Amino acid sequence: MFDVTRSCFYAQRLRRRTPDIERLRLRSRVSKLFTQSHSAAGSHSILSMMREDGEQLGWLKVHSSMRELELVSKQPGPHADKRATVERLNIPNTLNREFDVPAPNQVWCGDIS
Repeated sequence: MFDVTRSCFYAQRLRRRTPDIERLRLRSRVSKLFTQSHSAAGSHSILSMMREDGEQLGWLKVHSSMRELELVSKQPGPHADKRATVERLNIPNTLNREFDVPAPNQVWCGDIS
């Protein structure tokens, strides 16, 4: 009816019934490393962590495991600079742009930008 041979049909049924132990182990390891990284590690980072532990696998296997587990890396956003909304006029300008001083260590200045 579907142009599928009998042997292929039964082989596929058999494959579905038996769980792939190696795949389950890989998925649990990926999930554990992802949780340890506080959901920040992507597939490349997890792959390098697994290779440090002696695992021999490729990026695509880690990537597909993360997709199956619906794990998405979340990276922290960019640092937002705090801008002064009001100019602080109550800070005195004691230097008054006179940079020539009679002796060292008399005047100090700095830049916080």
